[in-house]
Amino acid sequence: REAEIETFVPVEYWDVIATLNDGKSQQVAARLTYLDGKKLTKFSLGNEEQATAAKSVVENARTLRVLEIEQKQRRQNPAPPFTTSTMQQEASRKLGFSAAHTMRVAQKLYEGMEIGGETVGLITYMRTDGVQLSKEALDGARDLIASDYGTAYLPENPRFYKSKAKNAQEAHEAVRPTLLSRKPAEVEHILDRDQLRLYQLIWKRTIACQMAAAVFDQVGVDIDVDAGAAQMRATGSVLAFDGFIKVYQEGRDDSSDDDGDQRLPRLEKGQELNREKIVADQHFTAPPPRYTEATLVKKMEELGIGRPSTYASIISVLQDREYVRLDQKRFIPAER
Repeated sequence: REAEIETFVPVEYWDVIATLNDGKSQQVAARLTYLDGKKLTKFSLGNEEQATAAKSVVENARTLRVLEIEQKQRRQNPAPPFTTSTMQQEASRKLGFSAAHTMRVAQKLYEGMEIGGETVGLITYMRTDGVQLSKEALDGARDLIASDYGTAYLPENPRFYKSKAKNAQEAHEAVRPTLLSRKPAEVEHILDRDQLRLYQLIWKRTIACQMAAAVFDQVGVDIDVDAGAAQMRATGSVLAFDGFIKVYQEGRDDSSDDDGDQRLPRLEKGQELNREKIVADQHFTAPPPRYTEATLVKKMEELGIGRPSTYASIISVLQDREYVRLDQKRFIPAER
């Protein structure tokens, strides 16, 4: 990865973004997508001169009119329950835990705590690449979803997951609470802060994996510039039904620029829009990012390096021997 970063040559590209309004003070952000009848790719506007020329087409346009409105629904399904690898990734993203710390905390939860005079294991075995759940866990999750969240959040049938890892040995089921009715609030008094946070993460992920999909209303609006001189597009999405997101949403590693989340006003086909401001933005392609604990564990799993039981120790050895150091949560290899 370091070699890829060193040989990387950045490429310049430009975007033309317009802030428009519907005449009633509702704003719309739209990106230039066609110019002189040609579709613009990411690198079509490669320098300031081209970007300025494209920008002036929009600035000098006499009319900006809504050409097409496209509406569709998008469903997003929950992520599968935790394997060792995905648990380490999420604990790194959401809790800032190292892979080794995650395993130490999980070990304690697995070994158990004293509840009512006996030692009770709170989670199933934490070294696993299986994503399947036992019938008892599925029933427990479904009962809890129906009673706590209502039937709208319960899919007709249980969700079954398959492992994508190349060398998966699905001997153990996914990492889950041993009893799903044992909510994080009920064990708060017997766990330390890190144990509670990890237990909560595992509990939420297990419940969410059996919940209904989230539904988004997506809208795409094509805007004609000066009767065919150019075209712009505005996209937006609105959460129509939260589904599993009510309980849990998976973290993202290196998030991409996502402008699809703006809320668009109600527009009509043929409606004229007013210009507020037009900007030409300069960008450069970025080299691949250095690995975080989360992305490194993910890559090791993809390449079949190590097993669920060894991901954390492999990363620890690299750090203990100073082959790598962590800087701003990213691994930088040593010169040796």
